[in-house]
Amino acid sequence: NRFLLFAGAAAIVASILVAFFTTRHITKPLQQLTDISKRMVDLDFNAKYESDQSNSYEVEELGNHINRLSENLERTISELKTANVELQDDIEKKIQIDEMRKEFLSNVSHELKTPLALIQGYAEGLQEGMGEEKESRDYYCDVIVDEANKMNKMVKQLLTLSSLESGNDKPVMDRFNLTELVRGVVNASKILLEQNEIQVDFDAQTPVYVWADEFKIEQVVTNYLSNAIHHI
Repeated sequence: NRFLLFAGAAAIVASILVAFFTTRHITKPLQQLTDISKRMVDLDFNAKYESDQSNSYEVEELGNHINRLSENLERTISELKTANVELQDDIEKKIQIDEMRKEFLSNVSHELKTPLALIQGYAEGLQEGMGEEKESRDYYCDVIVDEANKMNKMVKQLLTLSSLESGNDKPVMDRFNLTELVRGVVNASKILLEQNEIQVDFDAQTPVYVWADEFKIEQVVTNYLSNAIHHI
């Protein structure tokens, strides 16, 4: 009886130890997978399941599937974020274009009234014979031509705006010397600089060749210089 008691006690202790280590061996990878899934819920995809050959085949498969799920979710969410940013940029750009179009059309509609009235008035004057002298006729014609040029410029701006809205305003890429372009803009603005008593120092001599739309880059440089002249 004493032998059976000791043997039974030893068997119980051994069974408890075997059950403890067996349960720990099974639950440890499951706990790891649980922790990974919790971090995935918080959109943390840095944690990965580390393979262990001592684990069962089913646990290894589950771990590999969770890793693949984490990678796919991370990639998909990244793509969604990128698409969302692009969509937001497109919406903001559309709003800006709409506001710019409304403001521009309002300004042009108002500004077109003056040249139209002048052209109509001087044309009617010529038609009625008011400019009988050559000097008067030349003056009338100069005013008409000048106002027509203003209208032509406004129409070109309207066409440029329409091209920007429709996405047809494509840059014409070319290779040119940016140093010479800047120097040319500065030289062309000498009259304005002298009138405003402004000194511009541009002493760059080394050629800087770039690929860009030369006409648009010249517009950019001209706008910078013009703003500087007006706000200095």
